[in-house]
Amino acid sequence: MNAVLSPASVQDIAELRQLYFEVYGHGYPVPLGSDPVVMRKLITDGTAYWLTARAHAGDLVGSAVVLTEPGSRIGKLVGLAVHPGHRGGGLASRLTGAVCDEAFATGLLDSVYATVRLVTEGPQQVVVRNGFRPLGLLPNAVEVEGCETLALFARYADGVLERRAPVASVPERLSALLSAASRGVGIDYTRTRPAPCRGAAAATEAEPVELIAAPAFVRRRFLELFPAPDDRFFPLHTPNAVLVAADGRFEAYADLDPVAGSCALVAVHPRPSAVAGTLEAMIASVTRAGADYVEALLPLADTEALAVFLASGFVPSAVYPAMRRVHDRLHDYVVLSRTSRQIDFRTTAVSPLLQPYLAAYLSAWTTTYLPLHEVSR
Repeated sequence: MNAVLSPASVQDIAELRQLYFEVYGHGYPVPLGSDPVVMRKLITDGTAYWLTARAHAGDLVGSAVVLTEPGSRIGKLVGLAVHPGHRGGGLASRLTGAVCDEAFATGLLDSVYATVRLVTEGPQQVVVRNGFRPLGLLPNAVEVEGCETLALFARYADGVLERRAPVASVPERLSALLSAASRGVGIDYTRTRPAPCRGAAAATEAEPVELIAAPAFVRRRFLELFPAPDDRFFPLHTPNAVLVAADGRFEAYADLDPVAGSCALVAVHPRPSAVAGTLEAMIASVTRAGADYVEALLPLADTEALAVFLASGFVPSAVYPAMRRVHDRLHDYVVLSRTSRQIDFRTTAVSPLLQPYLAAYLSAWTTTYLPLHEVSR
């Protein structure tokens, strides 16, 4: 299909909303495809690369967006949609390649990532054909048509992976994930040594963690505690809630999305490891607020913080090599996740590229949640 691609304009908003409705129905949990205020802002404020596709008759039949934010060299591919009547002709792949090429052409991005639904293998094939590499799985990460697992992929600018800072050692429970990444991304983690996990931190008997969901207040407080961009790092996530320890020893900032049933822990003051012993109370708080899935993004080199989260039931789900640029080096990060729902992979279309990550996740989950005598049987 020879559709015409062009940048999205404010005049396209009504047709874009109709397109997303026809593709996803009422189940699309992102305001990009439904909220005209958000859509107008993205089209006009210069932080998004948004392409549309029109058939020769003039109908809007496709859309793809790369989101960015000031101060971050990471983009996110979102909102890829092709009208049901125009599928099968390669339009999704063409849109993906074109919008990513446009974003990388500025020289302002080191990588673009995508979280891909696993209802079918088609979306996985689209991103892989356009240079994306698999980074891991995010089980039960979003509520779309039921609770769904997503796959994490990333595409890199030329030369980025060659400038990674080496990591000497990681908790042993991450070894299978790094082995999967060595195959899936094509990088060498053989020099990263496994270190035994420390014992689980004892849960405190303090009062329950308090969750404050007041977005404007939370953003102001967040910027007071993390005034410089270098002090905070969770690209394209803005906290709208804060979890406060009863004794005041930490404040954990979260991007809480009850519609999608998810929560991202964006930052912890004074440091991520300060939540030791209280993560169970934090999980209970966000679960009551409507999030069945919680994820944390931590530096691969921060063994102290990784040990705290691993000891509290978080499972290593994905690794993002060369995610953050500091001066002339790029640093690896790891996604740890925890879900309060039963995980069911039976209807998940995991392509061969993702199979090593599935095996790594199952191994880590087993080590975390099954007694050793059960594992050895």
